[in-house]
Amino acid sequence: MKYSILDFQKEFPNDDTCLEYIFKKKYPDSKGWYRVSGRKAYANAEGKQIYPLSKTIFEKSDTSLVKWFYAIFLFSQSKNGVSAKELQRQLSVTYKTAWRIGKQIRQLMTQDDTKLGGTIEADETYIGGTRRMKVKMENKTPVIGAVRRGGKIKAQALKNREEYSVIPFLMKNVKKGSILITDEAPVYKAVLDYKRRSVEHGKKQFAVGNLHTNTIEGFWSQLKRSINGTYHSVSKKYLQTYVDEFSFYYNARFSLPFEVLMERI
Repeated sequence: MKYSILDFQKEFPNDDTCLEYIFKKKYPDSKGWYRVSGRKAYANAEGKQIYPLSKTIFEKSDTSLVKWFYAIFLFSQSKNGVSAKELQRQLSVTYKTAWRIGKQIRQLMTQDDTKLGGTIEADETYIGGTRRMKVKMENKTPVIGAVRRGGKIKAQALKNREEYSVIPFLMKNVKKGSILITDEAPVYKAVLDYKRRSVEHGKKQFAVGNLHTNTIEGFWSQLKRSINGTYHSVSKKYLQTYVDEFSFYYNARFSLPFEVLMERI
């Protein structure tokens, strides 16, 4: 079942419906509370007040909640991301406001702490910086990922490609005893807690039956196309938030992304 723009407009026609949604989401058992006139607050008969927007991405924002919710809807409908310029056009806000809204929405896309199990493909790529010069990656940031065949993905931007960065990532995100498929990169030689198998890309070996890393490489291709096409470039400082964003799209492909994001506000 899809969630269309008509569904969105029907469910959230104004700021009041958006605030009521947030209030009920945060305080599902709050009976006897009423909306305080002219304020984004609720009160009860005892005079106690609560502010539903506190500790949410909407806190201290003057932008209307309908625009915030619509921005979340736009992200939920995208596979290639939503640039700040696109948000600026769609929401009729300043570029500074649009950039902040996008940044805050990506916080809802942070990866969880669950571990992957089963048959896992692991690989690394490089993003940003200058173009490849011979064998040297200048100013590029390494990103490592692990994906469960037919399941979810985990990905992380690293400071370097050393083993002490890769191994902790695998230990944190992949269950011990899982089948781990990688390429022949030396960085994976220190992996001891998994049933590691590898394909030798250097010898033009890309798939031997089910032995391949095509799934994770497909994700890298999508990630790079989207960053280059939508965002054009991202700084190393914020790269992880964009990695989280596209990991979210991948992991939410079998659900309604809008509902998933709204559960996280």
